[in-house]
Amino acid sequence: MDYSQFLYMRPELSLIAIIVVLFIYDLFSGEKARGYLQPLTCLLLFAHILLNLFPTGDNINAFGGMYQSQPMIAWVKTILSIGTLIAVMQSNVWLKREDTHHKQGEFYTLTLFTLLGMFFMMSSGHFLLFVIGLELASIPMACLVAFDKYKHHSAEAGAKYILSAMFSSGLMLYGISFLYGTTGTLYFADVASRLNASPLQLMALVFFFAGLAFKISLVPFHLWTADVYEGAPTNVTAYLSVISKGAAAFTLLVIFIKVFAPMITAWQEMLFWVIIASITIANLFAIRQQNIKRFFAFSSISQAGYLMLGTIGGNAIGMTSMVFYILVYMIANLAVFGVISIIEQRTDGKVNISDYNGLYKTNPKLTLVMTLALFSLAGIPPFAGFFSKFFIFMSAFSAGFKVLVFIALINTVISLYYYLLVVKAMYINPNEQPVATFKSDAYTRLSLVLCTLGIVLLGIASGVYDSINAFSFGI
Repeated sequence: MDYSQFLYMRPELSLIAIIVVLFIYDLFSGEKARGYLQPLTCLLLFAHILLNLFPTGDNINAFGGMYQSQPMIAWVKTILSIGTLIAVMQSNVWLKREDTHHKQGEFYTLTLFTLLGMFFMMSSGHFLLFVIGLELASIPMACLVAFDKYKHHSAEAGAKYILSAMFSSGLMLYGISFLYGTTGTLYFADVASRLNASPLQLMALVFFFAGLAFKISLVPFHLWTADVYEGAPTNVTAYLSVISKGAAAFTLLVIFIKVFAPMITAWQEMLFWVIIASITIANLFAIRQQNIKRFFAFSSISQAGYLMLGTIGGNAIGMTSMVFYILVYMIANLAVFGVISIIEQRTDGKVNISDYNGLYKTNPKLTLVMTLALFSLAGIPPFAGFFSKFFIFMSAFSAGFKVLVFIALINTVISLYYYLLVVKAMYINPNEQPVATFKSDAYTRLSLVLCTLGIVLLGIASGVYDSINAFSFGI
């Protein structure tokens, strides 16, 4: 065996090295030394991002084709690593609580294991490696969701997440078994060359898509989302809503291109109806929510529908727009959940939208960050979310899905209404006892500054979109 092939897995190797260092440090450090876990984790993640910041420009094929990587995949890994770093920074106050400070090492290790699983998912060239990556991402995520195990809602959310993950994995494996039975192989390239859209292969496509749609929270596979988002610790919810969703959406696009390209008509028709259902139903349910975490759960379902607009064309411009959308959505959503986490930790659990009434009077800076993030999520110019929506609409329109884009535009107007409900609460709604004035910690402040800069600058810095576009590939 040529062991030099491991060197092709630079992002995975550097992440494994970080996990080993943190595990050993947490295992053997004393109580005082354990207080340095947060800065150590941030420093190591920052070094990991710098090491893998720029793709090499080479297509990598290792271990007989089981591990594959392209520059675009390397870009997405870097984007998800940046999001993970921001999520870790925002977890500082929560992990310093009396009931969680002794579990910091567990949190960082579990979080990085989920990220490692996502890396394997995206770089898989064989369904076996894909399933291993999927489970490596899903099982530690269930532990993170149930991290506040002595709180009823967290334990319930963990149980719902793991049961949903098991069911979706079972569906997916059932579909993969049909693929193997009809093609005799699990290598992506070989499967693609042997597809003929037979009934069994169409069933394989449906079951595979259903399994991954659970991870992305697409309608009608979304029912776990609101309960899990509400019950999980807020910082875990932030991580789950953007990093996990972004990795699953991108992986679905890559597998559609690499494996199911001969059946493009079938999965485009399937995606057409799923996108309409996801965007419309999620928007209607979001309007009715009072709990802010459930509110953003339905917002994330809607955003997942928009993400799929980049998938439906199966072309290079769709991939570019999707990756750019993932980047912008990640920055905006982390800003939103960063603010929610701060207020939740400082006010002993204020989680309803009405609790944010009058927030502007006592915490104007946090209100500004939340407002900019909401404007970006709604697609209001000149913020980055407007450009990400424009590009993803353009990709679907260029692929011929004009009616779908029109429906998505109508739903964008609906989403503008419910995002502005939160803005209205913060600036206009009266509150005799608003959230008290307080100062957040340095890590969280820095993370929110980075998110705010991203929201403002990503729409202006056209070089980011152009750099992503240089490495896109499609059918």
